[in-house]
Amino acid sequence: MGTEIRTLGDDDVAGWLKALNTGFHRAVELDPEEVALRRATLELDRTRGAFDGGRCVATFRSMPRELTVPGGAAISADAVTNVAVTPTHRRRGLASRLMAADLGAAKERGDAVAILIAAEYPIYGRFGFGPATWVTDWEIDIPRAGLDRRYAGPDPAQGAIELVDGAEVRAFGPALHERVRRATPGAISRSKTWWDLNTGAVVHPSNGWTAPFFAAYRDTATGEVDGLVAYRVNDPHWPNKLPHSDVTVVSLTAATPAAEAALWRHVLSLDWVRKLTTDHRPPDDVLPLLLGDPRAASVETYADFMWLRVLDVPVALSARAYAPLAADLVLDVRDTAGLAGGTFRLETAPDTAPRCTPAPGAAPDLTLDVADLGRLYLGDESALRLATLGLLAEHRAGAAATADVLFRTARRPWCPEVF
Repeated sequence: MGTEIRTLGDDDVAGWLKALNTGFHRAVELDPEEVALRRATLELDRTRGAFDGGRCVATFRSMPRELTVPGGAAISADAVTNVAVTPTHRRRGLASRLMAADLGAAKERGDAVAILIAAEYPIYGRFGFGPATWVTDWEIDIPRAGLDRRYAGPDPAQGAIELVDGAEVRAFGPALHERVRRATPGAISRSKTWWDLNTGAVVHPSNGWTAPFFAAYRDTATGEVDGLVAYRVNDPHWPNKLPHSDVTVVSLTAATPAAEAALWRHVLSLDWVRKLTTDHRPPDDVLPLLLGDPRAASVETYADFMWLRVLDVPVALSARAYAPLAADLVLDVRDTAGLAGGTFRLETAPDTAPRCTPAPGAAPDLTLDVADLGRLYLGDESALRLATLGLLAEHRAGAAATADVLFRTARRPWCPEVF
């Protein structure tokens, strides 16, 4: 009853970090140097805690991000992270109160959507979030992959692979990421802090840091870096004098098909490597089809990843592109939190910018929860499938089929990173 929800002051940071680590079952104590490093990454007016008797017992923060939507436009997103409740204060509604405070502030700021990475599937639907992107983690048996082990790199007339260091990555990486992000629905902007942490410029002592190899693909004609891969190699004891190394691809970003193929071939042809594993890749990644035998690539994880909650229906639906189809759909969006509900008309036509406007009193063609609008928004979910599941109600024959064609995208959306 007496637990207070509020944003942080500087004196609250150490206790907030302790509560965060406790909630995620990590080492609790941080030295003052690390507290200062982590304080530098926090926007205190967007960082909230639940305080019981002056002690922080639950944590929550958000970050400003741009989200790329189908068609290449970017919209403002409230990126939610660090949601944790200490074991002594679970099941008291603290996460719900923290979420309500943050989403209310995001709505007032004019953010079009909120996004997060869901630690557990059942948690966030009740707050209006729906799974909007999925990821696949791969494991590749290199000897079975059917690769030419004599591969010596890309054609020099087209491009070249260069090993680079963290400082070089910080110099060209942000521009490369922006090129890729604007062509990838579901991708988000990265802060300077992201680049510092992921290239070793800033190291949190409790996390440690093992520098990966960085390999860049540079186009010969333009001289521009069109791709980057970060990978780590584990080279253990060789049983019976036979190589038994494995490589983990931390990330691979490519702005062109040539760069993507060249970087994959680079890591797949490393000497002594028997197995390659990837971090979170697109659900329709081309990786298996680059192999001589795609069966050498097995799925280790296939799961929902970024969840999305619409906060401003007209802004969000007007920002993205749709299939080139003349359509007029009236959507009845249900939102128990009162943030984005209402009746809205979505109008589309070939060679014309889409328009979504409030339509109070109009007879709806479709009714759906705001969480299911989040599923549809980036193009990964099928309106027809939602209708089959009873999650979308059709009031005009053919309306669900029209929505299915309008919202779906040729390539599935992808969020490349945890945030």
